[in-house]
Amino acid sequence: MNDLFYFLPDVSHEEMYYLEKVTENYDQEKVRRFAISYRAQRRDPMVILLCTLIGFVWVAGIQRFMTNQIGMGILYLLTGGLCFIGTLVDLVNYQKLTLEYNRQVAVEVASFLR
Repeated sequence: MNDLFYFLPDVSHEEMYYLEKVTENYDQEKVRRFAISYRAQRRDPMVILLCTLIGFVWVAGIQRFMTNQIGMGILYLLTGGLCFIGTLVDLVNYQKLTLEYNRQVAVEVASFLR
């Protein structure tokens, strides 16, 4: 096991498992550089949850913009979160939404470091 937990103590077990698979052949210095880049770009699930809740009160779709789903963000913005049904679905699935984004970021950072 590499020292990812030391560099990224705030990630979930599922996310950590994926990150360990991505960085399994990295040396200590490469793991450190990966962790620094990844931490700067990853999204916290609680922030995504908060942005989803803001969609009920103010502007729907912020969470979609934050996870680089620009098309869905515009659609949510124009339709009021698809009449709040899409916002409700995102409220239930905010962790999955965040994990998918963070996995994409991990792959991008890993490809940059190769």
